[in-house]
Amino acid sequence: MKRIFAALIATALMAGTAASAHAKDARQDPTTVASLDSAAANTGWLQVLSQGGTRQKAKRRDINQSPIARELVAFPAAVAPGTIIIDNSERRLYHVVGRGIAVKYAVSVGRKGFLWTGTNTVSRKAEWPTWVPPEDMRVREAKKGKVLPASMEGGIDNPLGARAMYLGSTIYRIHGTNQPLSIGKAMSSGCIRMANEDVEHLYANVEIGATVVVRD
Repeated sequence: MKRIFAALIATALMAGTAASAHAKDARQDPTTVASLDSAAANTGWLQVLSQGGTRQKAKRRDINQSPIARELVAFPAAVAPGTIIIDNSERRLYHVVGRGIAVKYAVSVGRKGFLWTGTNTVSRKAEWPTWVPPEDMRVREAKKGKVLPASMEGGIDNPLGARAMYLGSTIYRIHGTNQPLSIGKAMSSGCIRMANEDVEHLYANVEIGATVVVRD
């Protein structure tokens, strides 16, 4: 029995040493570090996932993860750090974090008839925002037989997801979604959708007043 117990301890120590070495190597790669920092953060989606059993956690984790991983990339455009560039045709959002460097996220943009371009600023930020569908959206969806609520409190079933960044005085936002399969596609009504884990990552690094440029 003592020999078995000692073997188990040795195995655990070896696993811990390997994990430590892996983490040390990961710190040398800034892209990996950003990913590890996000995974380790006790953010809203992780708090939601901590509720319920294992199967429930797995299901909720799936609807918060992006099918396309964010990346740290070279971004040569001459814009100030902190600027957000959204490329409709590429369906990507770039958050410029330094001269010539940006974090690239996959997003969902407006579907046909709902695409737009322009420049604005982040006027407000909200965690687990309340969704108030515009009247024209409620009318449009009612014609399809779908009744939208006048408002919906924030939560895992809310279409705005975990975070929202409002653009000026417009009806548009950069927000999360509970439909991660829409990421990388043109499926929204004009807002910019991000997977919840990505919108929280962006939200934590964007200040009110940040410039947002939406381009073709």
